Amino acid sequence: MNIEKVVRDLIQDEITNCGYILDEVKYVKEGGVQFLRVIIDKEGYVNVDDCLKVCHAINPILDREDPIDEQYMLDVCSKEKGRE
Repeated sequence: MNIEKVVRDLIQDEITNCGYILDEVKYVKEGGVQFLRVIIDKEGYVNVDDCLKVCHAINPILDREDPIDEQYMLDVCSKEKGRE
């Protein structure tokens, strides 16, 4: 089972309904912690409020569907993360 594809399929419509583009879903381990990284985009710049809005929209879906057995941190970030 590809966790990233399963999660993408679960949250794609909700992110689109919120007015954002789902760029990528990554499930990665960093420093001993599993992260579910949801990378979003939109026309213009994505700010912290945008990330929070998407996080609040998709968190109930992920809680209800529970596609990941282990504990993880949900990280919603922008496509531009780390760019200067």
